[in-house]
Amino acid sequence: MENQVPFTHFRTIVSTYEIDTDGIAQRATLPRLCNHCENPPCVQVCPTQATYQRPDGIVVVDNTVCVGCGYCIQACPYDARFINPQTRTADKCNFCIQRVDAGLLTACVETCVGGARIFGDLNDSDSDISRLLREYPTQVLKPAMGTNPRVFYIGLEAWLQAKVVGEQAPWSREKLLADVKNADANL
Repeated sequence: MENQVPFTHFRTIVSTYEIDTDGIAQRATLPRLCNHCENPPCVQVCPTQATYQRPDGIVVVDNTVCVGCGYCIQACPYDARFINPQTRTADKCNFCIQRVDAGLLTACVETCVGGARIFGDLNDSDSDISRLLREYPTQVLKPAMGTNPRVFYIGLEAWLQAKVVGEQAPWSREKLLADVKNADANL
């Protein structure tokens, strides 16, 4: 197992959402993980500095310093952290820093069968991620929080984003039907 996470906990989850309008159902999945924010609130509240941001922007937890107080869990607007029952310290996605430091891709990117996940250096204008960010409109989760998340979504529908944000979904039946038709055409 890549990061020795207990079977009862997950560093990344994939939420499934379904919307049903007049008998037409659409299902969407949304990967949820630490957003490695540019302004991470979890770092600001950690009393021991166990949670910190590396120079490359990756937010990590040093579980040899963490006291398991849970302040970072409460501060995270993305619900991306948990207390690991084995270590009794905070845990979360760390972009597989052991792999990144060895020049490898993150485990989720390497194993994604559909190739839907991209990882790279945002400071390298020639990287795949930088190119995609230039070529496609992207969304982030909870932009109003001011954390400047560094996890980007391409094609994130407003109604799905509203599910995460907890606001009223700004979708219409016509848009939903058009989206379903477009998705079917692309299969």
